[in-house]
This record gives sequence, structure tokens and C-alpha cells, in this order.
Amino acid sequence: MSRALTPNVLTPQDLDPHWQWEGRLPAWGHTNVDFERRVDHDRLRRYRLSRTREALKNSHCGTLLLFDVNNIRYVSSTKIGEWERDKMCRFCLLTGDDAPYVWDFGSAAVHHKKYSDWLVPDHCRAGVVGMRGTIPPSFGLMRKYAEEIAGLIEDAGMKGMPVGVDYAETAMFHALKEAGLNVVDGQQIMLSAREIKNWDEIQLLTQAASMVDGVYHMIYEELKPGIRENDIVAMSNKLLYEMGSDDVEAINAISGERCNPHPHNFTDRLFRPGDQAFFDILQSYQGYRTCYYRTFNIGTSTPAQRDAYVKAREWIDASIQAIKPGVTTDQVAKLWPKAEEFGFPDELSAFGLQFGHGLGLALHERPIISRAVSLDNPMEIKTGMVFALETYCPAADGYSAARIEEEVVVTDTGCEVISLFPAQDLPIANRY
Repeated sequence: MSRALTPNVLTPQDLDPHWQWEGRLPAWGHTNVDFERRVDHDRLRRYRLSRTREALKNSHCGTLLLFDVNNIRYVSSTKIGEWERDKMCRFCLLTGDDAPYVWDFGSAAVHHKKYSDWLVPDHCRAGVVGMRGTIPPSFGLMRKYAEEIAGLIEDAGMKGMPVGVDYAETAMFHALKEAGLNVVDGQQIMLSAREIKNWDEIQLLTQAASMVDGVYHMIYEELKPGIRENDIVAMSNKLLYEMGSDDVEAINAISGERCNPHPHNFTDRLFRPGDQAFFDILQSYQGYRTCYYRTFNIGTSTPAQRDAYVKAREWIDASIQAIKPGVTTDQVAKLWPKAEEFGFPDELSAFGLQFGHGLGLALHERPIISRAVSLDNPMEIKTGMVFALETYCPAADGYSAARIEEEVVVTDTGCEVISLFPAQDLPIANRY
């Protein structure tokens, strides 16, 4: 039996991230080929499971019970479509050194047995609990599976040890406790596992960023009067799915007087000559996500708009230059202006405007960098982290604003930017 078919037998070598920092980070084509070494999916699966087991061993828990689809994918490498994300219908159990169990939606469990040969077939089970309450607890499914899970934990010799749960329906928490399980927070264990990316994860994140490079070139060509914010969103969705995106999570498209304060959405507003406009593209390739802002002006720009862009660029450049292993997140956050210095009453009101956040299978992973949280709760930046840095500067005209975001990979000596659409100077689309 090959190593790929023995998921409960891992070696210390499976924790090796296999980084290759010499040269530029590659952004391969999306098809595996025989003449280049691209993403090694077996290595990826074994690394992620090894990282999770290591994090579990370093915790006080004996078991992880996962309902967060990002965690389920990280541990089991199963995914059944983006529709699952808010259904709360799938779950996964990892107990000690046992192979993961996956309870999946009906026939998906049968599919895993047939095609997911890195899983133990007997551990692929059909199951569903509440589906956000649409199956009432009185039906008994939550009690049934809570008791089954408790039995598997006892069989693995972990009875009495805390069970880390990432999140679940309230009624499921009650069912687990009634089954005798000591439920504690497991999300922090999973975030610890996921914070360091291996070479395959970094390649997937770079491939995802390269897709957004192309979308921004399209946006640059299409921005003109007569086009609406939602038109750009539609065109971006189309192009991303054509390039192989598996989920366009959201696209912000904000222009003109909507730029300040930042509303984090899009409308049917028509772009007008002289507008400042910024966009955020959140999408994933093989689960690995982007968060990638760019600002443009349409036709012309004013001194106030250009000044705002210069300040946003200076703030983000300062933070990029500070990134290297061993630096703490408070040191980066201090490089950004206080909320009151750019028009907000406090740091929570400005949360997410001068901001850093990890990228991976989720949009927000470790580290989080913000004056609101990092000054009193700093986190060490480590080699292999991948995160986005984003800045925002309102213009002196009272309504325009500049927004820039760069994605960085922390290398052994510093960091490399993987969001490459030009943004050192304010781009003017369809200049008059």
C-alpha cells in the first residue's frame, strides 16, 4: 500500500514544508504536467494532516471535532461544493493518531470511498445534523451522532480528555455535552495548525493571486462612464470562473462619493469622469483565497485624490518593508496611522482599514494585524506565513479615498509580494 493510502501513518518528514526560497516564487499553470514539478497534492494532504496532529498534541485536547468547512478540508482534503459553506451539515473527527472520520452529505460519502483514496473507506460516513436548525433537534440526529462520536473517542482511548470544537449549532453543543463530552474551543488549535504554509500551499496562493492580476487588467480596460459597479463585478466573476476559480467569495466595487466611508459592498452606481474607485477581489483556487485591493481613477484625477493614494502607498510600503521572521504584529501596526488621524473616532470604528490578515483556506487566518488588537496582543511573524496587508486613506475632498492591498509570503529573510498588478502610482483608466 502506498504512503498516500495510509493516512494514519505519517512520518516526521511529512511536517517538512519543502520551501524553495531561491529565485522568484513560481506561479505555475493550473494543469499538472509530466515535465515540471508543480503542486504535489499527496504531499499537501499529508502536511496538513501532520500539522493538525502536531497542533492537537501541543494542546490539552485529545480530539478535534470540526464543523468549519475550511477545517474539514484542511484535515481530510474533502470538499463538496461552495454551497456547503453555510449549511452546517458536514463534520469531521480527528482523535489522537487515528485517521480522520468524515460525515458527509448523503452520496458524497460514497463518492469519497470511491475516489478519495487517502481516506480510510470505513471512516467515510453519511451523516447530517441540523442544517442550521431546519432539521429540529427533536428529530434525534444530533443525539445520535453525538453518541457515535463519544463512542469513537472512547475507542481511541481519549475518553475524559477535552474535545476541541471549532463551531457548531447551539443544539449540537448541548447534545455533545449530554453525551458526556467536555467541549472546549478547538478553533485556536486549527488556526495554529494552519498558520504556516508549505510549498504547495504557497504555490496555490500564488496561482490564485495571478488570476486576480488578470482581472485587474480587465478592470483597467473597462472602467469608463456608462459602466456600473455591478457590471465590473459581473465581468470579474465571469473571468475568474473561466480561469478556474472554485469560489468567487465577494467583490467590492466602490466609487465616487461612496468611497468615504468605506461601505464594503457594491451597487449599480455608474462610474463618472474623475471618480476614484477601488475594488477588492476575494476568490479561491483549489480552496486558497485572495484578498487583493486596487484603486483607480477614471479619466482624470485631482491633487486631493493623488495625495490620498500617495499616503496609502507610503503606509503599505512601510509595513511591507518591516515584514520578516521574528517581527511582531504590534511593530507593524504601529507603522499605520491612528484612527483619529484619518477621520474615525476609535480603532474599532476603523477596524479593517489599516489591516493585515492571514490567507489560506479561509480569508482570515493568522496573523491578524491591527491597532485594535495587535498593540496589546502581539503575535510573532514566522517563515511560511502568507497574509494580506491593506491600507486606506480618505481624500481631502471629503468623499474620495484610496485603498491598496498587497499579498505577501514571509520567506526566510523577509517577504515577497505576490499581488503584482502595478500599484506604486495611481492608475488612471481610460485617461482623457
